[in-house]
Amino acid sequence: MVLEIVSPEATLFQGEVTSVVVPGTQGSFQVLNNHTPIVSTLASGEAKIEGKLDIAPAFQAYFTQKDSETFLALNNGGTLEMRNNKVILFVD
Repeated sequence: MVLEIVSPEATLFQGEVTSVVVPGTQGSFQVLNNHTPIVSTLASGEAKIEGKLDIAPAFQAYFTQKDSETFLALNNGGTLEMRNNKVILFVD
């Protein structure tokens, strides 16, 4: 599935991933390929992204990598939309 991470300043990442785990306001949840369409608000916390991410050098400070997982701090929460195997993560 395709993941796009968008902040007010720029698109931080766009590419193929295998899994995204986020802190939803009603509890954490995971999004995988062929997930049903969903729109959810996100609480502050950390998003875990699985897959090989090629992050532009200008945006690497936003991410922490551990083995095959990449973490993104969601200091102010955000919004997630999943539709047609594309996840858009709007972060503040």
